[in-house]
Amino acid sequence: MKLFAIGAFAIASLAASSALAQTQAQGPQNPGPVLPGVCSVSGEQVLLGSSAGQALQARMVQLAQEVQGEIAPYAQQVQTEYQALQQGASTIPADQLNQRRQALQQRVQEAQQLEQTRDNELRYTQSVQAKAIEDAARPIILAVYQERGCGVLLRGESIAYINPAMDITAAVVQRLNTALPTVSFNRMPVPAQPQS
Repeated sequence: MKLFAIGAFAIASLAASSALAQTQAQGPQNPGPVLPGVCSVSGEQVLLGSSAGQALQARMVQLAQEVQGEIAPYAQQVQTEYQALQQGASTIPADQLNQRRQALQQRVQEAQQLEQTRDNELRYTQSVQAKAIEDAARPIILAVYQERGCGVLLRGESIAYINPAMDITAAVVQRLNTALPTVSFNRMPVPAQPQS
């Protein structure tokens, strides 16, 4: 089921943030000189390392579990009816068997549609909430960039190693934790797309 992918993504994000932190802690012994005016920031670490980002991940896991609980009864009903039809195929009159098969097919389609709808809602919710965190971080990144006298800001995700003194990520996360300590939200319906 696709919903497992959303929950797995959130759990994998948590694991990735700790693995990335360990990798960064094991950087080179001599990180090289500090280059004046060159800074880096990891948007991924800002999102995963901030308290709001961690709240987002935890809430997405909860929402995925809620949705899974909503969909599980459909799957159970379909499985039960499928087994009943297989076991009774030789004893159920043909017209009734066809009606039950058609009804089962309709339930399967309804369950798939519900699962797709909920999957889309979870993906949309996650993207909206992540964007809200990114929007809150943007002015903080700009402020730290200016305070540190950066002339160039590199994306931390595209850098293998950098002198830690040039990385502004920790300062951004610290200020973001103060500005946006958490996020609170529910699953959001995907807005209807305008007809062309």
